[in-house]
Amino acid sequence: MSFGFLGIQFGFALQGGFMSRIFQTLGAEKDAIPMLWIAAPLTGLLVQPIIGYLSDKTWSPRWGRRKPYFLIGAVLSSIALFIVPHSPYLWVAAGLLWILDASINISMEPFRALVADKLPKSQTSYGFVVQTLIIGIGTWIASNLPWAISKLGVSDEAAMGVIPMSVKVAFAIGAVVFFSSIIYTVMKTKEYPPEDMKAFEEEKKKKNMFIKDITNNIFSMPLTMRRLGVVQFFSWFAFFTMWSMANPALTEHVFHTPAPMESAYDLATTAGNEAFMVANTAFQKASNRVGSYMGVYGLSSMVFALILTFYTSRKRINRKYVHMFSLFLGGLGFISMYFVPSPEYLAGSFALIGFAWGSILSMPYAMLSSSVDPKKMGVIMGIFNMFIVIPQIIAALGGINYISGLLGEEAINAMIVAGISLIIAGFSNLLITNKEAITYQPTEE
Repeated sequence: MSFGFLGIQFGFALQGGFMSRIFQTLGAEKDAIPMLWIAAPLTGLLVQPIIGYLSDKTWSPRWGRRKPYFLIGAVLSSIALFIVPHSPYLWVAAGLLWILDASINISMEPFRALVADKLPKSQTSYGFVVQTLIIGIGTWIASNLPWAISKLGVSDEAAMGVIPMSVKVAFAIGAVVFFSSIIYTVMKTKEYPPEDMKAFEEEKKKKNMFIKDITNNIFSMPLTMRRLGVVQFFSWFAFFTMWSMANPALTEHVFHTPAPMESAYDLATTAGNEAFMVANTAFQKASNRVGSYMGVYGLSSMVFALILTFYTSRKRINRKYVHMFSLFLGGLGFISMYFVPSPEYLAGSFALIGFAWGSILSMPYAMLSSSVDPKKMGVIMGIFNMFIVIPQIIAALGGINYISGLLGEEAINAMIVAGISLIIAGFSNLLITNKEAITYQPTEE
């Protein structure tokens, strides 16, 4: 039931690892990049609660409750992934990011609810960790696609304002994987009907309850959910900073090959054009390597998930402390990027970040699902997404530029800000006191 997340993560990894590169190639200044990313959190804020609410109210004997949304999102996401790297202008790429992120969110939110639907509370940590394992695999493979395709001989060279063929091929592969993996889950997963079908049908007949239901659930959210929201806020501020600013920060600070700007070259001359092409190819190749190193965080999150999968299937864990120390490791990973003596050391930085990522994708959802009404799992998961998207909106609207600007003008300062934010998120776990959310005892066989 989690295999479809392989495709979803292909989409997110290609978006997270290479959209800033596409923006820079189309002429975006590095300070403008966070604002161009605002599409991602805004679409999540709008789409996820709506899709969660609708999927809670959906039931088809043939298609189930969550699967129709998987399928719709898969079709739209695959089309968007294929088109994005062919954007001729910056505004087109920014607009397509809105469509891509909204489409991925249509598929993603019901996957979270599906795990909670099908598993008993004693297995929710196990279920979300298995999901994280698949996400890690998808992140690592997708992040390495442009680099691997380039190694196979596909060109990284491109004229000014044109996305290299290596990126176009990578996104096309991502589109195919996204669609096929979702189709596998749709065909192979059986959903359970509502326990009380009569009550379910009566609930569906209620009119004009959408806004009221969502509003009521927001204001009546459990205390544990509110406190987890603080942890999520600082966690996702950090990762949005990475997705939007890692490419400009690392190509500039570590690889010393920043994106060439048109104004720096006399493109009216042959020499100026040749100099631009050399600088642009160096930037594109460095971007391939940044993407590849970013894939390491998917690999280490997979290792994290494997360890927890075996452990949580047999032993009691303290979710709060597992999450806390994982976030501390991620914070150190971000801060270490400022000090790496050569690009190869970035693998270690991203490996530490992967432990935080693996925990972010599993522990908060496991803690949340133990403290909410199972009948509202879809809408609650959608509302919980507010604590993911609001920090990203704040970051995009100037939070990253303002805070990192206090440290200096260099783009690498954004990675230090991300590290500090993750460490604050780690300490925020001390707010969680609900014993049922913090630990669980596996079912005895």
